Amino acid sequence: MARFVPVTDPADVRLADYRDLRDVQLRKSLEAEHGLFIAEGDKVVRRALEAGFAPRSFLLAERWLEGLDDVLGPSDAPCFVVSEKLAEEVTGFHVHRGALASMQRRPLPTVDEVLDGARAVLVLEDVVDHTNVGAIFRSGAAMGFDAVLLSPRCADPFYRRAVKVGMGAVFSTPWTRLEEWYDALPDLSARGFTTVALTLAPDSTPIEEAVAGPDRVALVLGSEGPGLSQRWQDAADRRAIIPMREGIDSLNVAAATAVACYLTSRALKG
Repeated sequence: MARFVPVTDPADVRLADYRDLRDVQLRKSLEAEHGLFIAEGDKVVRRALEAGFAPRSFLLAERWLEGLDDVLGPSDAPCFVVSEKLAEEVTGFHVHRGALASMQRRPLPTVDEVLDGARAVLVLEDVVDHTNVGAIFRSGAAMGFDAVLLSPRCADPFYRRAVKVGMGAVFSTPWTRLEEWYDALPDLSARGFTTVALTLAPDSTPIEEAVAGPDRVALVLGSEGPGLSQRWQDAADRRAIIPMREGIDSLNVAAATAVACYLTSRALKG
């Protein structure tokens, strides 16, 4: 049974997992050190628990207790019950959805494990914005993509903002980081994937044409500003573009991913 623990002091050391959630640099070091991530909102908390992640603790305003009673009941993790004002003091922002949980991370799987049985994969190079990473995971999950591979410098998919924007898609989508990212695309090609790089390169073909035909596709997307590195553009089997009206050359990487995932999923089903 969950242990309900009323807390009235914002400096209480038991709330350390939830402190200063908007301080990205602080959270990176704290979450890495303790192997945790924060789930925000009742739906995301539920999805984390349903995916089997172990809770370290919960932080809830009193009015949210009843709505999460079914998931809190089986847990033996402490549930810190606080006022909404105190939650804001601790976290650094107004917790609109009233529920937070500190969850234990798991070791990342290997590339072999992530790609086992996969047909459609997203490969991200240096996408550093957490909101974009979360949105990309959500689009990939919605369109039936099987896995996500990240270069070492990509933003953390388990950072609170990424998890929230992705509505917990990171919990159900196999993913890992590419330690050998330099030759990652040739390796994917050797595994039977056709790598399709989204780029404005002059020889890029419309995305519908680029994803037509292969049985296994790896969509490759680059960072928000410069896009894909020249090495990854050159290493890809195909280069693709989303055709647009004159005067507009590109979409935000998250929006481009949604379009590309939709067209790829249709091609693979066909």
